[in-house]
Amino acid sequence: MPPVKRIPTKYPGVFYIEGTSLRGKPERIYYVRYRGNGKLIEETAGRQYRDNMTPAKAAAIRGKRSEGDQLSNAENRKELAAKKEAQNNRWTFDRLWEAYKEANPGLKGIVTDNNRYTNHVQPQFGKREPKDIFPLDIGRLKVKLLKTRSAATTKNVLELIRRIINFGIKTQLCEGPGFTIKMPVVDNLRTEDLTSEQLKALLKALDKAKNIQVANLMRIALYTGMRRGELFRLQWRDVDFERGFILIRNPKGGRSQKIPLNSEARTVLLKHPRAESPFIFPGRDGGQRKDIIHDANKIKEVAGLRRISALFMAFDTSTLPS
Repeated sequence: MPPVKRIPTKYPGVFYIEGTSLRGKPERIYYVRYRGNGKLIEETAGRQYRDNMTPAKAAAIRGKRSEGDQLSNAENRKELAAKKEAQNNRWTFDRLWEAYKEANPGLKGIVTDNNRYTNHVQPQFGKREPKDIFPLDIGRLKVKLLKTRSAATTKNVLELIRRIINFGIKTQLCEGPGFTIKMPVVDNLRTEDLTSEQLKALLKALDKAKNIQVANLMRIALYTGMRRGELFRLQWRDVDFERGFILIRNPKGGRSQKIPLNSEARTVLLKHPRAESPFIFPGRDGGQRKDIIHDANKIKEVAGLRRISALFMAFDTSTLPS
């Protein structure tokens, strides 16, 4: 096979050969020759039609590469390969989650965890490494979740994130973030202690309850994560339906704070009967309620839940002070 003819141009170090385009037509393929790092380098600059290459453009490329202002083709390939390798070696949340499941076969609750990961964690953090997330990222996720989910669900999602990170650190697969993920307080209704069947039984019992005040108080506790005492003190002026938040005045932990009014809680409160009292869940005299233990126990019995269930500890005056 005869050697390919190199055709010089008027520009030093620039030549071309006659090739064929993808359409089968003649096309010039431009090459440049220059010295880089003490070596003679010869490589393509581009094709006449595909790259809109001309002798002048090829000469400009040759100048940049010979001066070190532009990487050679070989250097470009090497850099791309390094980037690809680095990308493949990144322990993102997606990769850590798969490794976590592989390391824990038969894990209890894996179906629920997988749904939490797919619906809430992956969209926010799937392609990121733990070391690349910040407190603001977690804060935004909390706000987003609390708009439509209960405090208990929010806590479960954040706990899953923390579990994945701890797995990565323990197995030396990744670095952790430079902060601690704080869990939202859910100390009145621990729905994670209930099976799905128990939760269904509870909601059914609440629907059948004769005391709508107590039933709705327990629903709001379930949907918002508010403490018993906070619910007893809750007034209609504290609920902002327009802007979507509940104001908790003088909570047990300190300063007043606002929590999102999620869709479930909003629905309950909009349908809740208003008595001639500033309190949403008033006592018999219209003043602040003191307890709901009697009616709560009835609902527990109907739901088939034991008196000592952690779910109702917040409503038992003997176990949790207001």
